[in-house]
Amino acid sequence: MSAGTDGIHTDFSEGMSYGDYLQLDTLLAAQVPLSGEHDELLFITIHQVMELWLKLLNRELETALNHIRADELQPAFKCAARINRIQEQLIQAWTVLSTMTPSDYLRFRPSLGRSSGFQSWQYRLVEFRLGAKDEAKIAPHRHRKDIAQLLEEAYRAPSLYDEALRLLARRGYAIPAEVLERDFTQPYAAHPGVEAAWEEIYRHSDEHFDVYELAEELVDLEDAFQQWRFRHMKTVERIIGMRSGTGGSAGVGYLRKALERYFFPELWSVRTKL
Repeated sequence: MSAGTDGIHTDFSEGMSYGDYLQLDTLLAAQVPLSGEHDELLFITIHQVMELWLKLLNRELETALNHIRADELQPAFKCAARINRIQEQLIQAWTVLSTMTPSDYLRFRPSLGRSSGFQSWQYRLVEFRLGAKDEAKIAPHRHRKDIAQLLEEAYRAPSLYDEALRLLARRGYAIPAEVLERDFTQPYAAHPGVEAAWEEIYRHSDEHFDVYELAEELVDLEDAFQQWRFRHMKTVERIIGMRSGTGGSAGVGYLRKALERYFFPELWSVRTKL
């Protein structure tokens, strides 16, 4: 927090100021428009802000995964609450970007070259940790061994949902062996045995309250993630319509298909059975 009282801490010749602590010179020098067009600064700023939020989201997600592995649900719920608030900021960021019109964007679009938001390795790390596994998404980062290795590790590791199901198995729920021992590099496929376990938890929530709360935290996370995907899709459609995105991405068509995919499918299907 900062204090705005006049006359306090005015000499920073030998001390650390607010700007020093936050490295504001470095941060504020990182927005470098290439075209000179007014709205390019908006475009760069929004995407850099999103990357900062994704950095924090990944940290909280990794911490939540570690807590669930250790059967520590309350600390995991604290991480989930923070992730939810971060997601709110990510969703709102699209509303700021949507003030840019198609003509505004087209004035500087050539300056983007082959760059595309689909190349965000932090976003891919979030997707991998949530279970959207696709080895092809690592390809744009092979030239950076450090980033590629981080993505490879997440690609091969159990996702957040895998760890949640492992926890249910440790608690005595009948999670099928083929689910627990599956190939974690593959996207998760819904299983009736998993749905049955969640149904038991929901029907007897007073007896299984912590894992019931875990289920609802996961639903909150996916709900917000889908809202973020939707706002992304509508913002792109509003600015470039159905044309291809930069870097050869499929644009709106790809984003619409993403809305049909679930991370935690049984937590949605079980609602029909209750």
